[in-house]
Amino acid sequence: MVAGTTGASQSTDADWVARLADEVVAESERRATGKPVVVASGISPSGPIHLGNLREIMMPHLVADEIRRRGIECDHILSWDDFDRLRRVPSTVDPAWAEHIGKPLTAVPAPPGSQHRSWAAHFQAPMEEALARMGVRYRGISQTQMYTSGAYVDQVLLAMRERARIDAVLGRYRTKGPVRAAAPAGATAQEEAAAAAAAEGSGAAAEDDGSTSAGYFPYKPYCSVCDRDLTTVTSYDDQTTEMSYTCACGHAESVLLSEHRRGKLVWKVDWPMRWAYEGVIFEPSGVDHQSPGSSYVVGGQLVSEIFGGEQPIGPMYAFVGISGQAKMSSSKGGVVPTPADALEIMEEFLLRWLYSRRRPAQAFTVAFDADLHRLYDEWDAVERRVAAGTASDLDASSYDRAIRTAAGELPRTPRPLPYRTLASVADITTGDQRQMLRILAETDPQHPIGSLDEVRPRLDRAERWVQTQLPADQRTRLPAEPDRDALDALTDVERGALKLLVDGLGEHWSLDGLSGLVYAVPKLQAGLTADAKPTPELKSAQRAFFALVYRLLIGRDTGPRLPTLLLAAGQERVRALLGG
Repeated sequence: MVAGTTGASQSTDADWVARLADEVVAESERRATGKPVVVASGISPSGPIHLGNLREIMMPHLVADEIRRRGIECDHILSWDDFDRLRRVPSTVDPAWAEHIGKPLTAVPAPPGSQHRSWAAHFQAPMEEALARMGVRYRGISQTQMYTSGAYVDQVLLAMRERARIDAVLGRYRTKGPVRAAAPAGATAQEEAAAAAAAEGSGAAAEDDGSTSAGYFPYKPYCSVCDRDLTTVTSYDDQTTEMSYTCACGHAESVLLSEHRRGKLVWKVDWPMRWAYEGVIFEPSGVDHQSPGSSYVVGGQLVSEIFGGEQPIGPMYAFVGISGQAKMSSSKGGVVPTPADALEIMEEFLLRWLYSRRRPAQAFTVAFDADLHRLYDEWDAVERRVAAGTASDLDASSYDRAIRTAAGELPRTPRPLPYRTLASVADITTGDQRQMLRILAETDPQHPIGSLDEVRPRLDRAERWVQTQLPADQRTRLPAEPDRDALDALTDVERGALKLLVDGLGEHWSLDGLSGLVYAVPKLQAGLTADAKPTPELKSAQRAFFALVYRLLIGRDTGPRLPTLLLAAGQERVRALLGG
């Protein structure tokens, strides 16, 4: 730690990250003066690691990064719980993989077609890549490696010697029933699936706590024949460490636990053991870990009573919901989306921002549908306020945590045009690079874009959003020829409105210019000036006018923002389709 910085309060009322960092630094000074601050996350790679799991990593990361910004050494450990058992086989995987249920995740073959060495590695790799892209710095720990190397032998033997005391602690809660993660009231089917996946992947809620007909044993061996944990410990000798077990496969044997490397402590004992072993000061967890009788509550007693450690500061974090995610989920059999999925359609800083701007107890939604356009608009507005020095403390701190870490700034788009504009242009042009450059160059003729590289990677993410999230019936296609029947059926008022629009195209041919023009046409028709304040009647007339133009250009009443659509079509084609 750097002298003169420890314990100094850096927080503001709005900045939850800085407030937690203050608390964690002070607690680390009390427990382990002069040593690096240790914060922790734990993830089981039992299946796709989704955006709800990401909060388990982002909270410690943001706190660790704040501590590092203060010049204090901080170790963010990420335990990969890859020595957990395989609990179930997803519907998207060959049912034959059910023969591996009960084996450690690192001993299960990867799903068909995977290039990875194991089931755990297959699901861990995309998460590692996403974290690297987001600037998340951590020290990964494989629990398979820790257990099989014998790193925890002393802790395992201690737990077995103290099994009666552990059993007594657990016994206080066994009548309370299993704890389940729950989606909030009114959650969608996809949000409920995310909550179920969170419970499945946590290793906490309903796992066997070590009780057997022969007594209580907090250690669960994997069978030396079938490699599954369908085992029951039948006896244990504290002096010799001889342990006997039977397996559902029919195998039975006795081993010396002091030398045994193919097994692990049950979850509710394993977690507090690791808190003490690693000296963890801060580790948040979800609601399924913190209800009465859950692993966090029980672990708080076991870590001190058995392992001689202290429970970490561990705030509970709320649910992360999803809106949209049309094709990605259907193509994966309804699996809830992962950070890698999100980074296909949004920039890294935006995903960081979602996790930094909400307090831990606040639920939030990651948008895969058109709400993503609104979210980008909100981000761009915050960026303007930050640049102008008018941002609130919360906006300024969450913005800063999104765009940079203690190690430096994340890459960003040099010229960030509105995401909704880029998506509309990608949709209208069906990804034609030449046409996209033409249209985007005309959005601001005073400062034309010379290369699409200026608007990347945001343009690439918007293109991907169109490809994966925009339903086919909402795609925009301009007709080759005008709709003569519709043009012949126009009223005189409608013809007059279209003439005002067509006549003004040349003078107003830019995104801002066309925006002003399309709103001005109904005002001018009503004998008002273009800058007249809208009335309810004028707003109704504007909506009717927009619907008219949309019907003539794309055959429906709504579509992309009208100025963008006009730019995409080009002046000549607009005139032809509108009868001008």
